[in-house]
Amino acid sequence: MEYFVGLDVSLRSCALCIVDSKGTVLLERELPCEINDITECLAGFPHPIERVGFEAGTMSQHLFFGLTEAGFDVVCMEARQVNAALSAMRNKTDRNDARGIAQVLRTGWFSPVHMKSREAHGVRALLSTRKALLKKTMDLANECRGLLKVFGIRLPKTVKHGSFDGVVRPLIEMDDVLVHALVPLLDARAVLYQHFLELDRRVKRAASHDEVCMRMMTVPGVGPIAALTFKAAVDDPSRFKRSRTVAAHFGLTPRRYQSGESDNPGRISRAGDRDVRSTLYSAANAMLMRTMAVSQLKSWGMRLIRTKGRRRAVVAVAQVSGPAAPYVD
Repeated sequence: MEYFVGLDVSLRSCALCIVDSKGTVLLERELPCEINDITECLAGFPHPIERVGFEAGTMSQHLFFGLTEAGFDVVCMEARQVNAALSAMRNKTDRNDARGIAQVLRTGWFSPVHMKSREAHGVRALLSTRKALLKKTMDLANECRGLLKVFGIRLPKTVKHGSFDGVVRPLIEMDDVLVHALVPLLDARAVLYQHFLELDRRVKRAASHDEVCMRMMTVPGVGPIAALTFKAAVDDPSRFKRSRTVAAHFGLTPRRYQSGESDNPGRISRAGDRDVRSTLYSAANAMLMRTMAVSQLKSWGMRLIRTKGRRRAVVAVAQVSGPAAPYVD
């Protein structure tokens, strides 16, 4: 007899359910979402556990590697499939969700989710913090622009991030009201911008020291941000059998609804990592609109622009270009 464990995980607690190979519920319990508490409960079960499963979420990384180190066979399941199975239940509770996850695990009707390495998550954290600081810097600059308009001071349309402080301070230094209101804002923006520059240097340094990223950056339009974002998202290229499936994984291929005589291909699915999709789109747009290098791919994209329009052409180039081809294959 085989025994399966389903975990419905929340931020601070988790519901645990153990079923046998016939689907009979043997144990249900509410536990803190901690590795030690879960392993202690499973160790007290009188029979060996075949597999432990839970749906993908924010705590998946922590639970997956913690329970794996404890000696359990752990599976992280795709959230959309689990949600479709649990939607058939009349009442939604953590207890019922854990029971449903255990049944899904027992039947095998799920797709396992790849758990990225700690190194990949570290790179993603570096990119996310860089992006957040840049966004906050731009927000504070826009706030200054809006406040200055009230007093009749209109800044130039384009002011570089590094020279923004030097442009604004001379304009407000003669007005005590503006000095008291905007100088703290400018000081906060300056500090954020300096931290952004430091993170930007770290990102470029990490890309320049990585052989795979350097190979990606040989593609026109691909820079260190795009290379690191894509490499961290793929993590293990061996999980893709073909490079063309990478575009589908990141939501760059069209949806399709086919039933009977109707066959309606729609827009791109937008599944997967939004940052990767945005980065590939930006890289493809730079290849078509900014770079001067001539290539067969760019020529194909320019022909698509004339027949399908710019946005569709950029998406098509993002599907087949960017860093995917030289990295996965």
